[in-house]
Amino acid sequence: MSERWVGLVTRDPLLYGELALYFRERRIPTLSFLPGARIPERVAVVVTSAAELPEVAFPHTVVAQPGDLTTVGVAVREALRGRTRIRTLVLGVDPGPRPGFALLDDRRACLTQGTAEGPENVAQLARRLREDFPAAPLTIRVGNGDPPSQARILGALAALDCPVELVDEVRTTLPGRRQNDPLAAKAIAATPGRRVAGPSAWRITRGAVANLQRISREASGGRLTISRSLAASVLRGNLPLGEAIRLTERTHSGAGPPRSRAGGSGTPVPVPPAGDNL
Repeated sequence: MSERWVGLVTRDPLLYGELALYFRERRIPTLSFLPGARIPERVAVVVTSAAELPEVAFPHTVVAQPGDLTTVGVAVREALRGRTRIRTLVLGVDPGPRPGFALLDDRRACLTQGTAEGPENVAQLARRLREDFPAAPLTIRVGNGDPPSQARILGALAALDCPVELVDEVRTTLPGRRQNDPLAAKAIAATPGRRVAGPSAWRITRGAVANLQRISREASGGRLTISRSLAASVLRGNLPLGEAIRLTERTHSGAGPPRSRAGGSGTPVPVPPAGDNL
């Protein structure tokens, strides 16, 4: 069987540089073309930008954007294997400050695994998977470890219309391995969990709020602590932690609304006893 190539079709130098380096590191042969050029038969799949997609006349095309090539790599590898359709996808997530993730297909093969930059980035990955594989139903399985990170992941996933399951990590823990590990995420992805009905079913406890306030202090170098109401908003997925810190910085500098005596902006939000919902 002759070697199959990846066609890089873009005028964007930043995107081209990232794609060329990505495939060179993985020893995947590439050919470069300008949009509108004829693509030879030895090319199995073309990678281009969303803006240049209308100029590409090729049956197997993957859209990429600078700085986010995880799902691109999955689609390209499957096309090079001659597999252009994936029936189902399961994304397993091991919660933590930098969650581990693993993606399984309908054959239970691991298509990709790695570590996300933060809990909210899991939703970004899931959104890209929905965009790049629209015909493959996506299920997300999240481990029940690290409750504060888990709450942020679930909150960020609330806007996505796809099934979310909570998996008991006691059933998936690998002896001798650290948490937030892609291998642990792979085990979570392979283990059916309890379906989560939606944001109303996700518990946000006083302890989770306090822990997130501590994380905000550490992230800001001890300069500030986000309010309890902002911490609850982060846990519900209404905004990322970085944005909550920036809002608090603006409030401290006088650029935002005056702080309440309770330390938050606007009306203080009472925090119930530990274990209760906010």
